[in-house]
Amino acid sequence: MAHIDPIDLACALIRRPSVTPADEGALDVLEASLAALGFACTRLKFEDVDNLYARYGEARPHFCFAGHTDVVPPGDEAAWSDPPFEATLKDGRLWGRGAADMKAAIAAFVAAAARTLAAGRVTGSLSFLITGDEEGPAVNGTRKMLDWLRAKKIAIDHCLVGEPSNPEAMGEMIKVGRRGSINCWLTVNGRQGHVAYPHRADNPIPALLRKLLHLCETPLDDGYARFQPSSLQVTDIHIGNPAHNVIPEKATARFNIRFNPNWTGATVEAWLREQLDARAAELGVRYSLEAVVSGEAFLTTDEPYLTLLSDCVEARTGRKPELSTSGGTSDARFIKDVAPVAEFGLVGATMHQTDENVAVADIETLTDIYEAILEDYYARFSAVSEQS
Repeated sequence: MAHIDPIDLACALIRRPSVTPADEGALDVLEASLAALGFACTRLKFEDVDNLYARYGEARPHFCFAGHTDVVPPGDEAAWSDPPFEATLKDGRLWGRGAADMKAAIAAFVAAAARTLAAGRVTGSLSFLITGDEEGPAVNGTRKMLDWLRAKKIAIDHCLVGEPSNPEAMGEMIKVGRRGSINCWLTVNGRQGHVAYPHRADNPIPALLRKLLHLCETPLDDGYARFQPSSLQVTDIHIGNPAHNVIPEKATARFNIRFNPNWTGATVEAWLREQLDARAAELGVRYSLEAVVSGEAFLTTDEPYLTLLSDCVEARTGRKPELSTSGGTSDARFIKDVAPVAEFGLVGATMHQTDENVAVADIETLTDIYEAILEDYYARFSAVSEQS
């Protein structure tokens, strides 16, 4: 059985500038490592996005590690202490775009899988579900890969996503759910006219601002178990008026709502329209609303699985991890439809930043944790599968 050094593999992955949706050979590097371990590898390309599904074994229980090799753009490369795709090792840390989010975590899991396979402890099956568009639209990656698995009648029993879940130190946090997200565009229509003759025009801007203020000041809820209250945040106001002496005919605002399981995307949109209809009638204005749900809220409640993860993390870090639903979205929002899913990876303090980096010692610790998770998983859940 091949030995995998997680640091070497992490460096090899970082050196592939796989900014969404470009792969630049990152999946080739990963596939070669997994094939050497005996994984059956399948490349799945949807539109311009390359993805990888790799599986070892056919029996249950089936444990899946999910992640992504695509990264966000590095920005001004001259602002980096070292080139972002050079994978620099210095001061006990690994520097480079994707170090935290999440190429080093993928490398750690491959190394852990190699150790577990060498010890003969994989008594079910083990797979990797790796996408190339998590940092982008998330349309041609995990979603379509899951459709492919369904078509092949391949069932996953449990999944772990390697997102950088820890805020400052290893062992602080496991993500066990995520808020839903809905992106909205609100347009108020008026009538164009000369600013010196406002009675002949209908300025949409004040009405838009009043509507936004009303939405911002109206709480959606008081929270949900393990979730903070739902939150509406205005992200842009666009008028597009090039003239200083013209009242515009329309004004548009963009906002996002992160919602907890009190809501679904459909009920959030219904609430918005109810609120906006009432204000439109009061103000005597016309409006339109476009709403796009990018993910539903979810909470993983498989306590035996969560206990296993928590026990393994605490045993190797000395910290009892918080089971959290904080932060943004991840591909776990799609995976939750097919299997219980949680997220645990490296420290995410520098993800998406200039000089993204992680401690080399943390990569080694994460490899140990992943190995422990695999060993305990097959020991505990193989017996369950045999009884079911």
